[in-house]
Amino acid sequence: MHSMNRKIFTVLFTVDILLVFISVIFFDMKVLYNTQIGYITASLVMIASIASYRRMVNARVKHNMVTMDETQDVIDKLEDPYDLYSDNEVPEEQSLSETIKEEKKKRKENRRSLYQTMKDTKAALSFYRLGAYALLILGFLYLNRHGLLHIPSYIISLGIPSVILVWVLLKEKENISQDQTE
Repeated sequence: MHSMNRKIFTVLFTVDILLVFISVIFFDMKVLYNTQIGYITASLVMIASIASYRRMVNARVKHNMVTMDETQDVIDKLEDPYDLYSDNEVPEEQSLSETIKEEKKKRKENRRSLYQTMKDTKAALSFYRLGAYALLILGFLYLNRHGLLHIPSYIISLGIPSVILVWVLLKEKENISQDQTE
């Protein structure tokens, strides 16, 4: 996995250098500030997200905590999340009030505790991600306050790291699948 991190970092760094050269040669310093602040903070958010989710998954694997329900496949979960079209249950004729009481009872049974919710939101509330988002917001506010904000270059530079990350991951997946077929 360290080689994957190295590839991602290398590609992000190379594209950043290319972005600096393009900004300096073709545009003014205002665009350079926007592209650098946007690109670096968006890259930090991506890297922090990967790190926090990796930590969460590794911790769950270590403690053998599997949260997947194998009774229903993924497509069925997406198309019928409330299991309305299931063949297993025969609908009974009930009055509206009985149906509402039954659904409220089901909701109470499925209610999650605060501990369970906090356990699942560890990756979303990790220090890395919160710090990266804080830098993103502070960078935007800095550019805006000093009159340096150039929206098109800032927005484009925010999107480039995600495209790079997806591209590197798809390339790696393609390389792995080619190695397995050979």
